[in-house]
Amino acid sequence: MGEYVIKLPDVGEGVAEAELVEWHVKVGDVVREDTVLAAVMTDKATVEIPSPVDGEILWLGAEIGDTVAIGSPIVRLQVAGDGNVKATASAPKTQAPAQPAAEKPDVAPSAPKVAPKSPSPAPAPRPSHPASISGAPRAEGEKPLASPAVRLRAREAGIDLRQVPGSGPAGRISHEDIDAFMARGPQLARAPGLARNESVEDIKVVGLRRKIAEKMALAKSRIPHITYVEEVDVTALEELRAALNKDKRGGKGGERPKLTLLPFLMRAMVKAIAEQPQLNALFDDEAGIVHQHGGVHIGIAAQTPSGLVVPVVRHAEARDLWDCAAEVNRLAEAAKSGTATREELSGSTITITSLGAMGGVATTPVINHPEVAIIGVNKMMVRPVWDGSQFIPRKMMNLSSSFDHRVIDGWDAAVFIQRIKALLETPALIFVD
Repeated sequence: MGEYVIKLPDVGEGVAEAELVEWHVKVGDVVREDTVLAAVMTDKATVEIPSPVDGEILWLGAEIGDTVAIGSPIVRLQVAGDGNVKATASAPKTQAPAQPAAEKPDVAPSAPKVAPKSPSPAPAPRPSHPASISGAPRAEGEKPLASPAVRLRAREAGIDLRQVPGSGPAGRISHEDIDAFMARGPQLARAPGLARNESVEDIKVVGLRRKIAEKMALAKSRIPHITYVEEVDVTALEELRAALNKDKRGGKGGERPKLTLLPFLMRAMVKAIAEQPQLNALFDDEAGIVHQHGGVHIGIAAQTPSGLVVPVVRHAEARDLWDCAAEVNRLAEAAKSGTATREELSGSTITITSLGAMGGVATTPVINHPEVAIIGVNKMMVRPVWDGSQFIPRKMMNLSSSFDHRVIDGWDAAVFIQRIKALLETPALIFVD
C-alpha cells in the first residue's frame, strides 16, 4: 500500500489561491477515480476537485472557509501500489492523528463502571398558589384578587392585574407585587405550547456569501453614491413587447426567445451610452484613472440559490433585442445551475439590477465596484395619470439608479436616465439608428 497526495490544481489563469467552500468526503471514506472531493471558489466561480485515483481518505488539509494556495496539498489517500510519495516521510503525519481514536474503545466501556451514580433529584416543593411562584398569567376568566387601593394603582399605571403574580394568600396581589412587577417590566402572556427560543447559531461566512460581503463593503466604503429615481411610463413598451412576443417566426437558430423588459432596457442603455460614454467605465481610484470602454458589457445581477452573482452580456452594442434576450436566458440558467464560468461572471462595465418582481417601488442599488453606474428596475404597476383633462390608467415603473459621484456629476446622471426614459416611453426610437 502507498500514499497519494492531491494538491490544489490550477483553477484559472492568473489565480494564485482559492477558498475551500465544501468538502464532499471525510477521513475514512473510500473513493473512486473521478469522485468529487471538494469545491473551491475563485472570484465567483466554483470549481470541483475530483480524485485522480482510487483510495481511502487519510487526511484533509483545510477547513471550510480556508484560503488555499495553488499547489498546496489538500488530500492524502491510501492507495494500492506505491502512490506518489515516500511512505517513510508521510506515514507519521497521517498515522499520528489516528492513534487517540484507536485508544478510545478501550476506555469508553469502562467509564460507566467507575462513574458514581447520580442521586435522584429531590422533588421540587409544590407552591400553594402557582401564579405567585411562576409568574404565569391567570387562566382565562379568572379574576385577580386585590384590594381596591391596589386596583386603583394598577389602573392608573396601566397595568393589567391578570399579568401580575400575587404573593398573598390564594395569589392575592399586594402593593409589593405591583412594585416587583413594575421593576422587572411587564411580562407578556404566552399561550400554551409556546416557548422562548434562546438559541444562537454561529454561521461562518464563506464562499460566495463572503465574496459578496467583501464586494459590497468595498463598494460602500470607497464609492460615494448618488441615487436618482425617475418614473417611466412603459405602457407603449408593454404593448410593443406583447405584439413582438406573438410573432413566433424564427430568429437566429430557430424560434425567437420571449422578450422581457430587460432587452429593451439594454438597447436603451446602449443608445444612451453612445451619447454619454463616460457612464460605461471602470474607475481605478488608486491609480486615479477612469477606464472608459467602447464595448458595452452589461452585468445582470441575478439571485441564485448560492447568493447574488452578476453574469455579463458582452458587447450589447452588437446585439439586437432577441440576441440580448437569448444571452440573458442562457447566462441566467448557467448562474442558477452553478455552471457559469469565471469569464461569464466578470468583465462588466455597467450593471442592471432588478427587484421589481418582489414589489419594491424604489431602491438604492449598490454600484458593482469598480464600475461607475448601476441601473435599478422597480415594480411595474397600473396607476392613474393626469393627461391634462382626465386621469387615465397607465403602466408605470420606477428606475432607481446609482452613480459614482467622484466621476459622475448629478446633472450627467439625470441626463443619462432621462434619455433612457425617453427611449422606453417611445420604444420605436430604440430601433432608430
